[in-house]
Amino acid sequence: MNWILTHTGKHFDLFEPDVDMIDPRDIAHSLAHLCRFNGHTREFYSVAQHSCLVADLVPAEHKLAALLHDATEAYIGDMVRSLKQWMHAYQDVETWIWDRICTRFGLDQDLPASVTQADLIALATERRDLMPSDPATWDCLVGIEPAHERIRPWSPTEARLTYHQRLMDQLAIEHRRKAA
Repeated sequence: MNWILTHTGKHFDLFEPDVDMIDPRDIAHSLAHLCRFNGHTREFYSVAQHSCLVADLVPAEHKLAALLHDATEAYIGDMVRSLKQWMHAYQDVETWIWDRICTRFGLDQDLPASVTQADLIALATERRDLMPSDPATWDCLVGIEPAHERIRPWSPTEARLTYHQRLMDQLAIEHRRKAA
């Protein structure tokens, strides 16, 4: 079996992903139930909320990419960065799915620099607000300052509803912009 059953009842093939099987409701539901940092936060904090935080930190024209930058995780889960670099087959599947997500939502496969930077600011903020105290240096965060506002973790329900609404609003904005 090469597929997963999504929240909306679709059979999503992991090795031959079909653009028509990518559903914003599935992405919202799954990301709202995935905990960042492999669950090692002080309290539950979802990938959906993380994606909303990243979207808050980018210019308007990059908000859709920011909301969807981790959307592959709705289909293949989240993997810690240090392990992902060694899992080449995982990276291949992630790339295939990202390609289909980009096709589905009209995104460029390369994330805008503002999204990459915002992702790091979100990570620094999450480390400060959600992770156990640790004196170790995170090399990827050298020179990155966290956001001023503190994170209040959302429940999975709040994360799903908020993320889904923001995604649908952004899709409507993008549709109107492209139609103009």
